[in-house]
Amino acid sequence: MCSPGEAPPGPAPAGDLPPEWETDDERMAFLFSAFKQSREVNSTEWDSKMAFWVGLVLARGRRRGAVRTCLRELQNGFERRGSVPLGLGTVLRELLRRGKLQRESDFMASVDSSWISWGVGVFILKPLKWTLSSVLGDSKIPEEEEVLIYVELLQEKAEEVYRLYQSSALSSHPVVALSELRSLCAGLCPDERTFYLLLLQLQKEKRVTILEQNGEKIVKFARGLHAKVSPMNDVDIGVYQLMQSEQLLSQKVESLSQEAEKCKEDARSACRAGKKQLALRCLKAKRRTERRIEELHSKLDAVQGILDRIYASQTDQMVFNAYQAGVGALKLSMRDVSVERAENLVDQIQELCDTQDEVAQTLAGVGINGLAEMDSEELEQELDSLLQDSSKDSLDLPPVPQKVLGAPISDAELEAELEQLSVSAG
Repeated sequence: MCSPGEAPPGPAPAGDLPPEWETDDERMAFLFSAFKQSREVNSTEWDSKMAFWVGLVLARGRRRGAVRTCLRELQNGFERRGSVPLGLGTVLRELLRRGKLQRESDFMASVDSSWISWGVGVFILKPLKWTLSSVLGDSKIPEEEEVLIYVELLQEKAEEVYRLYQSSALSSHPVVALSELRSLCAGLCPDERTFYLLLLQLQKEKRVTILEQNGEKIVKFARGLHAKVSPMNDVDIGVYQLMQSEQLLSQKVESLSQEAEKCKEDARSACRAGKKQLALRCLKAKRRTERRIEELHSKLDAVQGILDRIYASQTDQMVFNAYQAGVGALKLSMRDVSVERAENLVDQIQELCDTQDEVAQTLAGVGINGLAEMDSEELEQELDSLLQDSSKDSLDLPPVPQKVLGAPISDAELEAELEQLSVSAG
């Protein structure tokens, strides 16, 4: 079924629907009608209706955050005034063809899911790849309760799971128990089936690998965001067992500490009641519990010391690999470089620079129109003679007028001056 054990979601809120949903009955009647058998009949109307429903279906999945859906769930979600869209099956078939949706059975069959024990459901769904999908292909309209997956949303949520693990305390070692990872992702995955689908996507991307150890499934993550996970080895299993031992020892120490405190309180109560023998027995039990706690503490310190050394060795291995990669890159970049070739190159550069300087000096020695450049000493002598001649020559200038300007001149004065000039000229 589409949502096992859950009630199907109701109609979409009015705010999530387009404006014409409630206002344009004629438009909605066209959109709720079935698609023509062939797109060639009226390609414009066919494409318009398909674009409307494709956008609405994908937006609904992203808004709800659920990676799984089915035809019946979408019909209930898009019910309008007692009617359901008649062309949703054609829309889902088109989304399957475009790769926006994928059948859950096809997805699980494309990944090695032998480590998942979902029960009968998984082993029923997986063979569907060879029955319905292989025979009919994506051209078949999905059944009402056939589970479909939003491909892009599944990839995005799988990335969120990986980043959530990387930012948690579990990332101190790449191996983690599946139960602990499920608790970590409880807020991100609403149900267990979605959680397993996200893990399958990460396994498909080669970012996690799963192994069952002593009846418990453990997950190994890739160390880097873009790295591929390596197969589970004995070191990973050994470290995981040490981590489990550390956790059990810590829980045992805490339990014994509470037991010792209880023995102490019982001894006080016995003393207040005057029961000395009972108080002594309680104190002896407290002392034995404290000795056990000390022994467990020493064992816990030893386990933690081993884990610290393992983590340090892993860091050293990472640094060693980085150094090795750096040396290889440096050798590759210096492959065609040697001291002799560098010296030869420098000599060639110096020789070319000297040649360039000589060419520039030669070109600078040629005058305009082929005339040789005049001697600089002759030019200096000619310049000195010109300066001396200019100092000896005096300019014949009229005398400076003594009369102060500024007062207006009368007509009588102008006539007298004109008469004097006429006499002088005669």
